[in-house]
Amino acid sequence: MSKGTRWGKVYLACVFVILYAPIFYLMFYSFNSGGTMYEFEGFTLDYYGEVFQDTRLLIIVLNTLVIALLSALISTIIGVFGAVAIMYVRRQSTQNAFLALNNVLIVSPDVIIGASFLILFTIVGIKLGFISVLLSHIAFSIPIVVIMVLPKLQEMSTTLIDAARDLGASNRDIMTKVILPYISPGIFAGFFLALTYSLDDFAVTFFVTGNGFTTLSVEIYSLARQGISLTINALSTLLFLITLALVLGYYFISKRGNTGSVKGAGRP
Repeated sequence: MSKGTRWGKVYLACVFVILYAPIFYLMFYSFNSGGTMYEFEGFTLDYYGEVFQDTRLLIIVLNTLVIALLSALISTIIGVFGAVAIMYVRRQSTQNAFLALNNVLIVSPDVIIGASFLILFTIVGIKLGFISVLLSHIAFSIPIVVIMVLPKLQEMSTTLIDAARDLGASNRDIMTKVILPYISPGIFAGFFLALTYSLDDFAVTFFVTGNGFTTLSVEIYSLARQGISLTINALSTLLFLITLALVLGYYFISKRGNTGSVKGAGRP
């Protein structure tokens, strides 16, 4: 092992420690019977029990899951057709323009996006609540799906479509029986990423929530402002584990898709 490679691994390990140490610190003290984050006195699951006994909190969790699933599903459908449309634009300059517009929401700060949606909904007359949060999550999830689906479309050989046309397939058959099955790993990856982003989002949701409707991330922020409570630790731990499960699901689906592509490319 070269010296540069060894120092690179050390640097990477330090980055991961800095990123994950606060999370594991929070998770560790969610089991502290002492009620503080200064000294661990004993193991308890009482704070997790408080989370599941809080009816209002469970309703907020349900709201968060409904928003995440609906926004991920709708944004995946729109994003897939958007990626197909961008892929088959004939002029390269027009295609680059659409890609640039698609990437604006990804690179823009969440605060600016949230404030923009707040102004838009106020002008249009949409009341802040379930609908405003759902529309916002759909909007910032669509570019994520497009980015995940486009590489699979670019990998697909045009000869597959030509062969389908030669066999008499209609445009609908080509879409449903050729294109969609081929890019399905990208579709699932985009869905899981959109779901993860929706579950974790705070900045955009903070601007567009209202009328008694809130999500888990906003509720955790509100609870944290009231003072230190290990119930927050337990709630944050559950949210982190759900997000981790979704990310791992995305990873395995992407890995399976890449493996399938390699095997398909190796067939005569």
